[in-house]
Amino acid sequence: MRVPAIIRVHLLPSARTPARPQWLSASSSSSGGRLALAMASLCLRQLLLATLCVAASVLGAQATGGGDDARTKGVGVYELRMGDFSVKVTNWGARLVSVRAILFLPPVAYDRLVFRWNLADVVLGKDTIAEYVNDTSYFGPITGRVGQRISGGRFVLDGKFYHLERNDGRNTIHAQRIALLRNNNNTVHDRWNDYHLDMLQHLFVYSGGGTAFSKSAWTVKEYVAGGDSPHITMCYHSFDGEQGFPGSLDAYVTYAVSSPYTLAVHMNATALDKATPVNLLQHVYWNLGGHGSGDVLGHTLRLFASRYAVLDAELLPSSGRLAPVAGTPLDFRSPTAIGARIRHVMGGKVVGYDANYIIDGDQGTMRPVALVQDSVSGRKVELWANQATMQLYTGNWLNHTKGKDGKVYNQYAGFTLETMGYVDAVNHPEFPSQTLLPGQEYKHDMVFKFSF
Repeated sequence: MRVPAIIRVHLLPSARTPARPQWLSASSSSSGGRLALAMASLCLRQLLLATLCVAASVLGAQATGGGDDARTKGVGVYELRMGDFSVKVTNWGARLVSVRAILFLPPVAYDRLVFRWNLADVVLGKDTIAEYVNDTSYFGPITGRVGQRISGGRFVLDGKFYHLERNDGRNTIHAQRIALLRNNNNTVHDRWNDYHLDMLQHLFVYSGGGTAFSKSAWTVKEYVAGGDSPHITMCYHSFDGEQGFPGSLDAYVTYAVSSPYTLAVHMNATALDKATPVNLLQHVYWNLGGHGSGDVLGHTLRLFASRYAVLDAELLPSSGRLAPVAGTPLDFRSPTAIGARIRHVMGGKVVGYDANYIIDGDQGTMRPVALVQDSVSGRKVELWANQATMQLYTGNWLNHTKGKDGKVYNQYAGFTLETMGYVDAVNHPEFPSQTLLPGQEYKHDMVFKFSF
């Protein structure tokens, strides 16, 4: 069953159609005529809404189970719905799977009933949980303990060296997997060079286990599908040594539909017994034209950021320098097409944005981060958050990537707005600390406000 993205219903008089009933032919200046037209509009709206809601349930992202993979036991897909606004998440990686809305726009004139319906899923992703298990593009998960990159896959905390598995050249990105080399005193050797560490990581069984926040099943603590406050809360216990990080950590994420077309994401974590770095992020790819509709280069972007972190060729802030965006291709303080200057930007080894912005205002306070609009569909999203920085990524490495509903995602098919603390803060004492002491709580809030 296929439903067009925009459905228009026209009730117009013509020589080929029967004359309208008298109650529909009343003068537009007549209060009775206006009332009759309004009643007809309401009835037809309800009929179309019921039809399209059924269509949406059929066309929605139907991520299914992970087959025989024991890791996905107990994993499901959960829908949050308020009116015609639908959000789907899965507890595999606490992942955002789908955001879809059926929006009714009222008639443009009483003497010409015109109904427009906008139906699209604006989140890139996969069809099944099994595909998410093997996903390497980070479609929609919570990443941690530390999102983005850690230089050299190592850091020093309280005088001890900690080594992580390097999955991005010589660095670690999104703390994807575990590699902690311990000595008999439960501290980490730093006398090994990079070659020895790489070899030993493949020869020994490390303390710890698990596979990272984005590659694990989270526990659903509370789920309310509809009503006045649809929401779902999931938790994940990260034990001492997991991913190479010190100390046990309890992490929670809540997805909540707080009002029509508003999605809130709340990330919290508490260090239980040792100091540990924490920098969670939500890694959803957006395409306001609808996933699989093409690239996002024509989307208009405004960022509330006057400075950026200067990144090196490895996309790390090695110099620790912050610079103004004015006069650079990174300047989105005024609404600008994403593709307007993208050819002048290198996101590491490939053309495109993979840039870290310092959000204007005070860290810890909710404030505007970004406003994005797709002029073709008319859809907009406004992002507010309480973090210090935001990583803009334009899907530079997507390349014939299999997506949902038979779609294929190519370069620039989506963009991410990843709010977080400073990148590689654990190796930069000049940056605000991302280290939690035992008993301290990490709080990260995001609010996406959609309009169509």
